[in-house]
Amino acid sequence: MEIYPDVRGPAVSGYFYPADPSDLKKLIEESFLHHIGPGRIPSVSSVRNKLSTGFVVPHAGYIYSGPVAAHTYYYLAMEGMPETFIIIGPNHTGYGALVSVYPQGLWETPLGQVEVDAELARTIINNSNYAELDVHAHIDEHSIEVQIPFLQYLFGNKFKIVPIVLALQTPDVARDLAKAIYDSVAHLGRDIVVIASSDFTHYEPHEVAMKKDLEAIKKIEELDTEGFYNTIRELNVTACGPGGIMVLMEYTKLVYGDKARAKLLKYATSGDTSGDKSAVVGYASIRFYRE
Repeated sequence: MEIYPDVRGPAVSGYFYPADPSDLKKLIEESFLHHIGPGRIPSVSSVRNKLSTGFVVPHAGYIYSGPVAAHTYYYLAMEGMPETFIIIGPNHTGYGALVSVYPQGLWETPLGQVEVDAELARTIINNSNYAELDVHAHIDEHSIEVQIPFLQYLFGNKFKIVPIVLALQTPDVARDLAKAIYDSVAHLGRDIVVIASSDFTHYEPHEVAMKKDLEAIKKIEELDTEGFYNTIRELNVTACGPGGIMVLMEYTKLVYGDKARAKLLKYATSGDTSGDKSAVVGYASIRFYRE
């Protein structure tokens, strides 16, 4: 029987975001206030408004992607805090299971510790043909970690998380995991929001990246999972987290059926924040909701 660590410490604190709590909060606020961001600090609703099933959010260093990510968290603040955030990111390290669900314990950032929803995690793997309880894919992975300080800034440490890292990112896996999440949430009666952590085109000129990414995002807004998958392959859209995006697309269709919708909140590239548009990374915040 594998022994799991009690606390998963931060892997990219001081690198993707500041290690000092005050500096981290300041940079998050600057992301909201940035001209690419929403332009204002959000007000967190004291009432839970279940309007969105989830969001696509970038996961680069905050100085690059923070203002785009802030559009998602601005919406989340208005909708109030769910019980659990299921955060799905790609596997950048190659470690661990192909579909790796973090089992239990606490995740720590400079803003404190949040609890893993162990009951929901275990129920998801029991309902999936692919998912496994595994910590190894998560040890050095940044795509989930960088979302948590934004959530802590809004909601403190009162929410729970289910971190899922995908190495196998195909429509079949996405449909399986979306159904497992749907069935598990229904069985346990959980109030959840899914965060699909993904950047888009990597290291191409700004205009090239934007054109390719917007073609892929069009398929996302159409909730066309196969079309999205085929588009990123045919156009060589080097999005790193297509699996999580497809899970969110399929999950939203399971929840809302014909009423399911997706809408781009903000697209920009690292060139828009850094000023260097010669080789950029594309970022998008996309909302999934009921018509």
